[in-house]
Amino acid sequence: MLAKLFFGYYAAVIILLSLLVVTRKNPVRSVMWMLLLFFHIASLYLFLNAEFIAAIQVIVYAGAILVLFLFVVLLLNLREELKVKRFIGSWPAGLFVSAAILAIVINVIRSFVLAPPGKYSIEYIKEATHTKALGTILYTEYLFPFEIASLVLLIAIIGAIVLAKRKTRSH
Repeated sequence: MLAKLFFGYYAAVIILLSLLVVTRKNPVRSVMWMLLLFFHIASLYLFLNAEFIAAIQVIVYAGAILVLFLFVVLLLNLREELKVKRFIGSWPAGLFVSAAILAIVINVIRSFVLAPPGKYSIEYIKEATHTKALGTILYTEYLFPFEIASLVLLIAIIGAIVLAKRKTRSH
């Protein structure tokens, strides 16, 4: 019963914080809400006995990615954007797209819940440790998507460097 209460708390707070992140007018405050969101997600991972994923959540997302977001937000001139009216008239289309995405997510979750259990049981993961089980599945079954993701990130880094070099040459 206590486990359901903790999970309900984390689920409700994560949803609330997600809404606060996307609805705040001030981007700096939105990033600060995102920091709290990332820590709650890490706490949920700890609750699920995934200590490695919780540590990665804090180090990578709450550390590196959030600092990057804050750096970009502070570099932008946001005074003009804050004066512009929000939600000018595209909210019906946004509502339709959101409902479609929600329907897709519900179908995907339903397929996961009704799927047969895999070979990675709780006993197997306790025996092999979380990190070893995660590394095994990542570098065997999901090696190709992992490599594609690393290439996409590499291309993004090269693009950022090229754009930064152009700005420094022109001045």
